[in-house]
Formats: sequence, C-alpha cells, structure tokens
Amino acid sequence: MELRQLEYFAAICKEMHFSRAAENLCTTQSNLSQQIKFLENELGLPLFDRIGKRIALTEAGKILLEQSQYIFEHVDYAKKAIMDLKTLDSGRLDIGILPGDGELLFDALLIELHNTHPKLSISVTETMDVYEQVLNGTRDLGVTTVPSKADERMAVIPLFHEEFALAVRPDHPFAKSKVVPFDQLQQLKMVLFGSEHQMTKVIQSCCREQGIVIDNPIVTSTLSSLLSLVKQGIGATILPKMLLDYIDDDNIAAITLINPTPSQDICILYRTDKFRGQAAKLFIKELQAFIQLIKDQTSRSLG
Repeated sequence: MELRQLEYFAAICKEMHFSRAAENLCTTQSNLSQQIKFLENELGLPLFDRIGKRIALTEAGKILLEQSQYIFEHVDYAKKAIMDLKTLDSGRLDIGILPGDGELLFDALLIELHNTHPKLSISVTETMDVYEQVLNGTRDLGVTTVPSKADERMAVIPLFHEEFALAVRPDHPFAKSKVVPFDQLQQLKMVLFGSEHQMTKVIQSCCREQGIVIDNPIVTSTLSSLLSLVKQGIGATILPKMLLDYIDDDNIAAITLINPTPSQDICILYRTDKFRGQAAKLFIKELQAFIQLIKDQTSRSLG
C-alpha cells in the first residue's frame, strides 16, 4: 500500500466520481482505476460499490478513508516538523483572540516579536469563536476564556485571572469612590459591547445573579469607540482592570466593583495532535512573560 494510492483513493472519496478525481489529480481515469484495483486486490475487499454510473463506499472503504485521514495528518505533521528545523524566521502563526483583547495582549507584543524576528509571519484575528476555530484547525493558537469542558485533543494553558472594573470619566460622581456595589450600575447610563461579546456575557451573568437589569445601554463594537464615549461623559462601562491599568488614560477613572466583582479566566489553547512549531512555542513563552510584566508594573504602581 503506497501513500500515492491512498491520496488517489481520498480524491475519489471527495468527488465520488472517478473522472473528476482524475482531473483534479492531473492523471488519467484509467491510471486512477488501476491504482484503486491494486489497493482492492491487496486488501482483498472492494472499496467502492459500482451502482450504474454512481459509486458508494463499502464498509471497507469507509474504514480505509477514516484511517487515511490519520495517515495524512501524521505525514503533514512530519513535514512541518522537519521544515520547522530550518529556521524560526520562516514560520507562520495564525492566532485567534477575543474582540477587544488586541490592545492589551498583542499590540506591544507583536511589535516586539516583529523587531526580534522580522520574517516571522503572525496573523491575529479577533473572533468570538476562538475555541471552535482552534478545534477545527482554522487557528494554530487561541487566547480566550477557559472552556468549561475542553475536547480531549485540546491543550489549555492558564494565562491569568482578570477582574473587571467600572470605568467612568474623572468628573463622574462615582469617580471619587474606591468601590461601587454592582447593583448600583442600574443607576448609570452604560456603554457596552454587543450581547454576543464575552465581556458583556460576564456582565449579564452578574446582573442575573443580582436580579438587576441594565436598561437601554449604548452598544458599540470596538474598544476605541467605547473608550471615547466614556471619555466624553456619554456613559460608564465595565472593562478588565488589567486593560484599564495598561491603557493608563488620565481621562478615565477605574473603580472596583464588588458584590460581585465580575471576572473571568483567560487561557491559551492549541490542539495537542497538531504540529506546534518553534513560532508557536516562542509566542506562548513571550505572551506569558508579557502578562507577567504587566502584572509587575501594576503591582509597582499600586505600591
């Protein structure tokens, strides 16, 4: 059994048509049929049922197709691992993050990585489907909230625990308070991300816990517009305390929320059965160091 024969077999399974598969493979239909015949003779069972002009997989064919996918994945893994030995600078990395996290986690970090490894190609995409996209292979890595239950193929590396704070303009009546009970938010005009945003989901969960409703918030889709509205005195918002400390804007005051304090746990995700090259390992290491740096800076400023 040769790898080429399995590739031919998989191509037929994709099209369920010999001539179209042969065209895609740039070979002749007779050669394709011959290679499948060799496979069937070696296995001692037919792989396709021929029903007139149509074909269908036999039980043997279904088993071979499933196992072929594993073989292709391992071959791809080996190729990537060998290519990765050549040089880090030729690596590519596709990362999924939650909307709004770019300003805190990635802007400064990506600049540093680019300066150190200018040929390293890194793509960062904001999406609410970080977990799903890492799981289906669309993204190499994901930075998102810790999943309640992860697929056995998924590695979850805890990154940090973040608490949310109330953000208002410095002349806001609440700005002089050290802490504000969460149920006081129903007195405020709020500016929030849309209901599908992870931060809003955390806030809504706390609202349900307290039995309160935030009426008619102003909804925006970008962090920059949200901060602008707060600085103009249009409304108040709730954002991760670490993000507010990192932004360090004199036109925004951060107040601790209590009873409860909204929070979430952030992690790095990747598939354990997919190749994780030097670029991914470097990024994880640098991101962990970057988060620790932010924590240290925050601790010193509070001290």
